Amino acid sequence: MSAPAIVEAKGARIPALGLGTFRAEGQACVDAVVTALQVGYRHVDTAAMYGNEVEVGEGLRRGGVPRDEVFVTTKVWWTDIAPGKLQASAEASLKRLGLDHVDLLHIHWPNPDVPLAESIGALCEVKRRGLARHIGVCNFTVAMLDEAVRLSSEPLVALQCEYHPTLDQHKVRAAARRHGMAFTSYSPIGKGTDTEAKTVQEIAVAHGKTGAQVVLRWHIQQPGVTAIPKSATPKRIVENFGIWDFSLSEDEMAAISRLARPDGRMISPAFAPKWDD
Repeated sequence: MSAPAIVEAKGARIPALGLGTFRAEGQACVDAVVTALQVGYRHVDTAAMYGNEVEVGEGLRRGGVPRDEVFVTTKVWWTDIAPGKLQASAEASLKRLGLDHVDLLHIHWPNPDVPLAESIGALCEVKRRGLARHIGVCNFTVAMLDEAVRLSSEPLVALQCEYHPTLDQHKVRAAARRHGMAFTSYSPIGKGTDTEAKTVQEIAVAHGKTGAQVVLRWHIQQPGVTAIPKSATPKRIVENFGIWDFSLSEDEMAAISRLARPDGRMISPAFAPKWDD
């Protein structure tokens, strides 16, 4: 089995496969992080809004992996990205995690009531204070990303968005690459539905893999892309990490990409921006 891939972006070295923790709660969340670290994951993603930073921090401590070997990401909720509130949110996240810094701090969603210059300025200050080694944004459109990069006095290293085979995100992925940023896919297996597609299942049988493993391999074979599948089930966490001993052909990659459809987006809350697609 080959070594897990790393995506490099503006000084950040981001493990291509991470553990997502959305809706992971209590002891199950702690155990999920411990299991992931023991299997070989070195990237854990959480957020203030998830309400589980305490448990994620406990899992990091129990996992037995040195802190400097794990890439930890958290996010500031869209209601807290004004100057002052953003910094306070970052400090509170660190207290809950039991860490003195995170490796990546994201703005979770844009807020139309907070000027982008102000939220990006506050994010940059958090980095300068050493509370985050790197900074980035989530759920930004191409225009928002371009403006954020222009306004930022510190490198933005990653853009995190919903992405899976049935959602074509080529516009924002191209924008991230143009800016030298990593692109992180959340809901990478489409809440599990994308893995059941006939195309995916045929490829899975050909490789002796599961549909989820095929879709995750599709993500990490794309340049600059990382993926953070969520699971609190130990067996699934282990299974999701078993993607380093095979590769997809160009034809297989293209076949999976062709599954994209206009109604593929699953996550679009009322406060979401007007998407590019």
